[in-house]
Amino acid sequence: MASSEDHTILDRPIFDKPVKVLIVVSPYYSDIAEGLVTGAKAELEAAGATYDVIEMPGALEIPTAIGISDRRSNFDGYVALGCVIRGETTHYETVCNDSSRALQMLGLTGLCIGNGILTVETKKQAEVRADPKGQNKGGGAAAAALHLIALARKWAQNSKGVGFMPRGEDTLMAGEAEDGNNIA
Repeated sequence: MASSEDHTILDRPIFDKPVKVLIVVSPYYSDIAEGLVTGAKAELEAAGATYDVIEMPGALEIPTAIGISDRRSNFDGYVALGCVIRGETTHYETVCNDSSRALQMLGLTGLCIGNGILTVETKKQAEVRADPKGQNKGGGAAAAALHLIALARKWAQNSKGVGFMPRGEDTLMAGEAEDGNNIA
């Protein structure tokens, strides 16, 4: 059982500027969702972050809601929460794989997302992972989002002058000397 194993937990990041996070949750299994949200809120509050919570009908809608939010709002990061329990059909694989893949694709574009969508075989497994006094994967997903936000902020301030950046003091255009004159 996973709860009896030791795990390494990173220290909570410290922020010098406010952090705003959107928690996107599917309350399909409302008792499980409530536990996950409780854990996420506790972790965000402990880090001094503010948050909003929105609900989506199911796990498949969570990545779309995050994508819409990224285009139309100003959140630093996102926490995706929900639960998918294996049933009798292949729908389980579709929901698990597609929601996870979509979140990963959003993350690879630069969004800071903690994935707390549980994919379990039984409701009992979900209850263990949503217990605010136990493993609570909602808190773990919030911690992941906070770490990604801290990393993004760290690297956002260290420009190397690479790629298509505005011309500035740290950029030397091909064919120019360092004094700005053209080289023949």
